[in-house]
Amino acid sequence: MDNLITLISFALVVALIAAFWKIFVKAGQPGWAAIVPIYNIIILLKIVGRPTWWVVLMLVPFVNFVVSVLVAIDLAKSFGKSGTFALALIFAVGYFILGFGDAQYQGPAAAAKA
Repeated sequence: MDNLITLISFALVVALIAAFWKIFVKAGQPGWAAIVPIYNIIILLKIVGRPTWWVVLMLVPFVNFVVSVLVAIDLAKSFGKSGTFALALIFAVGYFILGFGDAQYQGPAAAAKA
């Protein structure tokens, strides 16, 4: 049973990496950045138009949850989805929809607000 859970977890992680890779490529960023710790957060922040220093907020417990939700909302809007689509991103299924679906990157959503 433990081996099955490990196998399913590994398959999910590999699939999420592939989805992030495709999202990064759609946004004009290098796909390999999805597999580099910390750098992938920097690239994700660049994609959504948030400042790079937010990576520090992503490392602070409890604050990182709020920042992750804000980044998810911005990511959804950057791909032309509604803010409520961020719920799908929070539950991981949204990354598959953005990466493997027909969603097109429309520019950094947070930068448009500023």
